[in-house]
Amino acid sequence: MRGPDVPAKALDARALAALAANPGCGRRAILDGAGVDKASLASALGAPSVFGMSQFAFMRGNAFEARVKADGGAELLRLVHERLDPGAEPPAGARVPDLSATGPEGRAARTALTLREATAAGGWALLDHPMVALDVAGSPAFLEPDAVVVHPDGGWSVVEIKSFPMLDGSADPAKVGAAARQAAVYVLALERIAARLDPVPRVRHRVLLVCPKDFTNLPTASAVDVRRQRAVTARQLARLTRIEEIADALPEGVCFSPALPAEELAAAVEAVPASYAPECLSACELAFHCRARAREADAVTALGRPVRAELGGLTRVAEVLAAARGESGDAGDPAVAALRRAARLRAEALGAACR
Repeated sequence: MRGPDVPAKALDARALAALAANPGCGRRAILDGAGVDKASLASALGAPSVFGMSQFAFMRGNAFEARVKADGGAELLRLVHERLDPGAEPPAGARVPDLSATGPEGRAARTALTLREATAAGGWALLDHPMVALDVAGSPAFLEPDAVVVHPDGGWSVVEIKSFPMLDGSADPAKVGAAARQAAVYVLALERIAARLDPVPRVRHRVLLVCPKDFTNLPTASAVDVRRQRAVTARQLARLTRIEEIADALPEGVCFSPALPAEELAAAVEAVPASYAPECLSACELAFHCRARAREADAVTALGRPVRAELGGLTRVAEVLAAARGESGDAGDPAVAALRRAARLRAEALGAACR
């Protein structure tokens, strides 16, 4: 599907989190499962992706992470103790083991060994940028959390460090949600490691989100429960292992190589059903292409998932407008009745404004 001699693009936690954010999108499922480079694909389709972190934001994020982890991670461990495990002994003298190894496979093996040793030893331990592996569609995806902390009781916690601010104790809900989905991927990977140990350590479902406090560069943190995101991600990964079912419905010989002519490539992409929503703009490289197609098709999905859910069987904007005007639709349909009531209220409000 990728094309001759095109290497597979490895999935990372951000990509897996995006899958969880839009589990109904067959297009993303099969492209990610086949290892297609969606950024190159989007450029070849004439709708290049523009989302991502700027160089300035990247440098700022690295500087903030270095500050959080300075002095052997003393401030980070203090936040973990304060927000996640206040009943434990203070994390003075915590171990920060060396995780260096050759290649991602070596680093993942080294991380698993270190987690086992730290759990058996007791006390606090901070794993800085460990490498964990998660099976995705039969292939290992190597993931790198910002940090994993081993607690004195043997439990493991994921730490996500982000550069967006936490103002008066709260942050942008959309960004927090994205961070939670990403952390849930790490939780799943850690659970796979824990399952191979005896006794099985507890992988905590409350992760620590560390952000700058207000408009400073001082760290603050909040505990985020990722059980829901973990469950959604697990279901989507299970679905990815069955992408053959989606592939069986595709035309024979379909290929997503960016080297193909634009028309042939567009036809191949359109052969896979998509589930576009405005949220895709911040998570998927193909979002601009899918948005253009949704608008061309007059699809209500372009208006957002909440609107789509309220409209029931009305799938096109023209159908919605016709139902609101009373030109079509079953008056007994709750969605149609609500639209007509809204149209009457709008007409009354406009009439009152004109008087």
